[in-house]
Amino acid sequence: TSIVKTKPYRVVIEDLNVKGMMKNKHLSDSIRKQGFYEFKRQLEYKCKFRGIELVVADRFYPSSKTCSKCGEIKKDLKLKDRVYNCSCGLSIDRDLN
Repeated sequence: TSIVKTKPYRVVIEDLNVKGMMKNKHLSDSIRKQGFYEFKRQLEYKCKFRGIELVVADRFYPSSKTCSKCGEIKKDLKLKDRVYNCSCGLSIDRDLN
């Protein structure tokens, strides 16, 4: 939640299916340790307190495949492709895109 201290005008998080992930015995322990619900609760509070818009994006929205500069969607982007290279000239780590 320290991102709120940088005073962005908007924070976007994904609407994770935590209940569904908890049903997976390989994921459930890790998810429980991460505290997704508490993280979201604190982020909502801190954003509201500082007047920052919090957007919860649909889990199926192709955010990693959409260029943050021009909006082009790369349908063939693979998980192993860690750098997003767009025809508009943007080249950025896909986690920062």
